[in-house]
Amino acid sequence: MEHEEWCAEHYGARHTILSVVVGSRAFGLASAESDTDRRGVYAAPTADFWRMAKPPAHLDGPLPEQFSWEVERFCELALTANPNVLEVLHSPLVERTTPLGEELRALAPAFLSLHVHRTYARYARAQFAKAEARRQREGAPRWKHVVHLLRLMIAGADLLETGILRLDVGEHRERLLAVRGGALSWAEVCAWREELAARLDAARAASPLPEEPGADRVDDWLVSVRERRLSFAGGRP
Repeated sequence: MEHEEWCAEHYGARHTILSVVVGSRAFGLASAESDTDRRGVYAAPTADFWRMAKPPAHLDGPLPEQFSWEVERFCELALTANPNVLEVLHSPLVERTTPLGEELRALAPAFLSLHVHRTYARYARAQFAKAEARRQREGAPRWKHVVHLLRLMIAGADLLETGILRLDVGEHRERLLAVRGGALSWAEVCAWREELAARLDAARAASPLPEEPGADRVDDWLVSVRERRLSFAGGRP
């Protein structure tokens, strides 16, 4: 068995603590042709970190269309308000969870902070610049990617305003689908982007989110996970 396959089986299949569906199915934008995008978190046995060959920080699998993180790497990224990681904690489509997975989901508020403004707004700004360059070069951007950026800005603004991360696009669904279908002009899309950028900036100024995430809470929980996984001898984590 290849090493990557072994890791997916050993860590992904045996030690997954949380597996969810993200992407269009979680956003309320799925069509009949949409893939089922999965993300997972696994907690490697503590003793495995004493070996020369450490557990992987991330891996593909074990399920189809799934990308998974080891719990420490997952927490590192979540504390920086990485959108892809935060969505795992807030997805309404949970396919598998364990007691540790439930604890991680319950810890979700500790990862939220005003860093959200930087990660959501700056990422969208940079990616829109690339979309504009592609439009000028090829005549049109990748509309699916543009929809992703607009949805990200909507979610980020809503999170800054309310302190709650909602994945479903709700009332914005039809307009986003129109963008994906090329029914809106590039000028209309850019105008919407500017509206959302202004909304993000205004939301930061009045946000209920703290300046910094609860890193100490997360660190204490991670230490407890390592302590509990020290005696792990097999079976369900």
